[in-house]
Amino acid sequence: MTVDVWSAPPTTAVLVLADGTVIEGRGFGATGQACAEVCFNTALTGYEEILTDPSYAGQIVTFTFPHIGNVGTNDEDVETVNMAAASGVRGAIVRADVTEPANYRSAKHFDAWLKARGIIGLSGIDTRALTALIRETGAANAVIAHNPDGVFDIEALKHAAAAWPGLVGMDLAKDVTSSQSYGWTQTPWVWDEGYGTREDGEFNVVAIDYGIKRNILRLLTDAGCKVSVLPATATTDEVMARKPDGIFLSNGPGDPAATGEYAVPVIRELVATGLPVFGICLGHQMLALALGGETVKMHQGHHGANHPVFDRTTGKVEITSMNHGFAVDAGSLPATVEETHVSLFDGSNCGLRLKDQPVFSVQYHPEASPGPRDSHYLFRRFTNLMRQRAGGETIPEKAETA
Repeated sequence: MTVDVWSAPPTTAVLVLADGTVIEGRGFGATGQACAEVCFNTALTGYEEILTDPSYAGQIVTFTFPHIGNVGTNDEDVETVNMAAASGVRGAIVRADVTEPANYRSAKHFDAWLKARGIIGLSGIDTRALTALIRETGAANAVIAHNPDGVFDIEALKHAAAAWPGLVGMDLAKDVTSSQSYGWTQTPWVWDEGYGTREDGEFNVVAIDYGIKRNILRLLTDAGCKVSVLPATATTDEVMARKPDGIFLSNGPGDPAATGEYAVPVIRELVATGLPVFGICLGHQMLALALGGETVKMHQGHHGANHPVFDRTTGKVEITSMNHGFAVDAGSLPATVEETHVSLFDGSNCGLRLKDQPVFSVQYHPEASPGPRDSHYLFRRFTNLMRQRAGGETIPEKAETA
């Protein structure tokens, strides 16, 4: 009689934290090793959009939803614009092993997609325990390593994780921004039709790219904007040469104070022009710096598509998509700035506006992708500010729900 004896699958990937903790699992995607900060994302869908969001540069994403990769990947759902820089995310950690894709839109297996983008995958670990650890001790510096042979120099990996300096003081926008200016005409995806185009526009908008996502540009275009995208290092003269009706400050990765060394003086000058300014995420943080506020590193950050935010100006609550490890210190904002939104998770700042100028920003990602559409109205708020400045009639703001 033959007796089957179960044995654990071999270890082909590890996550080594800066405190010496070693987590073993199974590797997929790219091979090699990478130092980064480990965070967790609570979204149930949109793993491809998450892993191509440039705001994740320098990070390893732990997915709290256990089944990742099961619907495959396709080129339509990629969010990064600068394909040469990829997205900057260093690794993906998932609970269940990746299965064969089961979706009519799938064009490539998740494993092959990660390989092509140089992203290391780690599966088969208790992602709940890792998430709890991050919640208790904070986002950890770590090394993720994948070797199909299962051979690792653990002591060397511990040293590398402990030696990595972390995201504080890192300017990562320069790694993910576009290298040159370009125009954008694509509009949002429509079921059974795909993406459309719009060549004209009521408003001329300059979007400064600190790590911008495609769906942001699509929603700006859909809202009636003719969009020109400029690199993160664009000067005030370069922006104003486009004769904009409004300025958009994009999302992006890294420490806002570090990127702000060159971006904040430009933002301050753009605010002084009196033009409408709309910022999100990193753009929100650097706008706060330009207005006299300060930013701080968060304990674990906010990453997910289910974050409740209270809008103090309307009394409404919107469910938002977030991805940030730094936040604006609301107590540092000067009297000329009003705090407009706060997180209902921890009370942290999620929005601001100048009291006497058409300037506002939010910490979350109103374009979602993935996530709910509650905050799409902010793009109409931006276009209304440009209409008001031109003496036109505004249109109603109506929050959308998923």
